[in-house]
Amino acid sequence: MTQASSLFTRLEYRLAEQLFHTRWLPRSPRTQRLTMHLFERCADAGHPAALSLYGHMLFQRGVSPQDKARGARYVLEAAQIGNLKAQYQAGRILEHGCAQYPRREERAVTWYARAGEAGHPLAALRLARAYRLGELGLPVDSVQAERWQALADRHAGLKSEALDSDGVQARH
Repeated sequence: MTQASSLFTRLEYRLAEQLFHTRWLPRSPRTQRLTMHLFERCADAGHPAALSLYGHMLFQRGVSPQDKARGARYVLEAAQIGNLKAQYQAGRILEHGCAQYPRREERAVTWYARAGEAGHPLAALRLARAYRLGELGLPVDSVQAERWQALADRHAGLKSEALDSDGVQARH
């Protein structure tokens, strides 16, 4: 039953993703509710990309503090699973804090480092800046700043080369 459920969750996520990105479909409130409902079901089922995307949407666009807290919880869960975008977002959430997750700079640095080393250029760039300016509780360290800057440049360069060769633009 778990495998069938997992397959159904993946199919639901694909449908939600298609609804979310389709330009030809009218943006009616009904379609938007359906899309968000599908994302929520997939996130509740533990789908890593749904946890990341839906969590990010709730955290950024949620109306109530409960929505924002639930969004942060989803993002942190996706980060634990290894979702690269969620790891970066977890760093941002913990850097700035929210009602349920107070500001924890040392944990933010950990998430930025995981994401940066795994290939997220914005995470590496954030650490380069933090070392350059002594932010996030880190000492000013030009060697570390250059190391993270080089990593950010390399990751951004790899994405640019992939875009040039495929002719496709990736969303962040």
